[in-house]
Amino acid sequence: MTSPAVEYDPYVLHLPTQESPVVLSQWISPGNTHSNSRYGDAVWRLAPLIDNPSTYLAKIHWKRCPALLLDQLKLITWTMINGRLRPTHLKARGTGARARTSAHDLKETASEWMRLARWLHERRITRLADCTDHVWRAYIVERCPDVGRGHAEKICSMLTDLWAFDQLSAQPADITRPPWDIEGVDDFLPSASGSARGENSTEPLDPRVLGPLLVWAIRFVDDFADDILAAWAERCRLFAAASANQASDESHAALEEFLLPRVRSGTPLPSLHRKGRSMLARTYIAALTGASTSQVNRFAAKHQLYTLVAERPGACPLQVPIRGQIDGKPWREDIDFEEAAELMRHLGTAAAILCLYLTGMRPQEVQGLRSGCCPDPEPTADGATGRHLIRSRHYKNVTDEDGNHLSAGEDRDVPWVAITPVVHAIRVLERMVPDGELLLSARHHAFASPRDNHGALKGGSLSDRIERFVLWVNREATSLGLAHQTVPEDPHGAIGLARFRRTLAWHIARRPGGLIALAIQYGHMRTALDARTSSGYGSRSRRGIHSVLDIETALAAADTAAKLRDQTAAGEKISGPAARRALTAAATTPRFEGRIVPRTFMKKAAAFLARDGVVLFDNPDGFLICAFKRDNALCDPAPGATAPRQYDCRPGCGNAVRTDSHARLLRERAGEIDHLAAHSPGPLGRRLRANADKLRAMADYHDTTAQPAEALT
Repeated sequence: MTSPAVEYDPYVLHLPTQESPVVLSQWISPGNTHSNSRYGDAVWRLAPLIDNPSTYLAKIHWKRCPALLLDQLKLITWTMINGRLRPTHLKARGTGARARTSAHDLKETASEWMRLARWLHERRITRLADCTDHVWRAYIVERCPDVGRGHAEKICSMLTDLWAFDQLSAQPADITRPPWDIEGVDDFLPSASGSARGENSTEPLDPRVLGPLLVWAIRFVDDFADDILAAWAERCRLFAAASANQASDESHAALEEFLLPRVRSGTPLPSLHRKGRSMLARTYIAALTGASTSQVNRFAAKHQLYTLVAERPGACPLQVPIRGQIDGKPWREDIDFEEAAELMRHLGTAAAILCLYLTGMRPQEVQGLRSGCCPDPEPTADGATGRHLIRSRHYKNVTDEDGNHLSAGEDRDVPWVAITPVVHAIRVLERMVPDGELLLSARHHAFASPRDNHGALKGGSLSDRIERFVLWVNREATSLGLAHQTVPEDPHGAIGLARFRRTLAWHIARRPGGLIALAIQYGHMRTALDARTSSGYGSRSRRGIHSVLDIETALAAADTAAKLRDQTAAGEKISGPAARRALTAAATTPRFEGRIVPRTFMKKAAAFLARDGVVLFDNPDGFLICAFKRDNALCDPAPGATAPRQYDCRPGCGNAVRTDSHARLLRERAGEIDHLAAHSPGPLGRRLRANADKLRAMADYHDTTAQPAEALT
């Protein structure tokens, strides 16, 4: 029985969010071996499928698809874009299977199909129907030897979709079902090796990198922003004035008055730098003199200014006051006409860094923030000021009621708590974009070369801007004699975006009293995170950054137990009311060596931390270990808390444990404080010396009460 004829209709793409279809291209008549449309080697743009502002627009390029297989693949690809997999097909593939996936998954799948088509073409196979069981096995052996196990499994899944969507096609190509879909995929995958993949494989940023990076990011937002925004406004005004100017005798006279004295006296001429060359700043000169740019051109040619400017390039200072300071001094004398765009780009980057690191958001969520997302809180009945909350969207694993991917994401039920530096960063970004626009709008952050870009700044662009920001910071710090504030190279490579979220969890878990950018305590950040629970946000409070934080806290606790075990084995003594309990915990806690996959470890991490009384938390600022037991804790932990409030560690707590190493560090710190006291005024010096004496007393108490581990076990 022959298949029914397919009507010669427009080739359309039906979207679940639109009432009318989107015309994607012209229909290719089944049975034709060549396309009668202009899309024979064209590009299919999948823009209508993409509502995520952080994502690049996806395109399917057909030029690399063999001509004899082109029509067959196009028909199946159209079916994939326009349709959805059967529920019976999805049911056999687990909860992660989707009837309709994202535009970028569609593009990746189509690319994988074209790769198969090229392989078939090399073997003179011109019909997908000839892709038999034997051919499938030969292809997968050649395709997957050099890829990881996870990637190989994804390749098999995409090739299975080729068969599945062919079954739904108006004119099936009769592709044979892949053998791994019948026999199981394990035998077709490479052996498991290498490190596990997942969010936790992301290395945290080195503290030596993060400290100065945040210092300069906060400095840009709090100290430099007004100067930079004023300079940018002045630059835009000068551009508009230069464009509107008309040539006249008065403007010619103004040009002579402005330029000729510089030419005759040998003074540098206003210049810009392009591709390593100095060029006359025509727009700047036109705006200041009232001349048109063409009039400036004629004047420059007449007086050979283009030659002179290469020999004597000069600055183009903008007439805006400089109010920002570094160490009590203005951070620069003026802002140049040419550097205003660069400083605006760095200002946006600095604000993005603060949002990425000090919220715990995923990069996509930061890229999706819009102006107005963080309104000022309403005063409470007693006149107190509430917390700033960020209303945002999230995109990871968001689907509709039918399990289809939603590229637009959805509103987060739980708002993010914003601490002061984040609020300041958002306010600066709101001054850089129109109301209701994306805070990191690619269109409005393209200062040097304005263009009509889609959505927000993309991950690659933001990563590149962060690296350029670091280069600027290092150059500026060196020129100002602030070499100690330069940002060193991170031992694990580029800073990127995903590493901020991982670093936040790492620092909260392992550096309880450390300072963020010399001012913000990590303890305060944890309080902000825990506020979501105390504010009644319910079970959702443990999702997102909390699950990452649980993993890092569990790993930190395991490291603390291993370190204590090593110290006591080396002969160090131990003291404190919880010493015996700490030794038991150290002996029963496994040493962690290697990497983890968050999906399998999150529940284990939460269960590990829930073992009240036998989880050890290092507190380097308190010079002790906390064998956390809720009933003994003096830090007033929240009900059900599985970790102490380490920033509020108090003397006399029944959970405290010290080793000989802690006693040594106490005395070293006391010596440092004595040195400070010797160079401080009388009252302050006395307080510092009293503090140093308390630390020595703690060390002495340890020495008199400490016992070997053998005596306590």
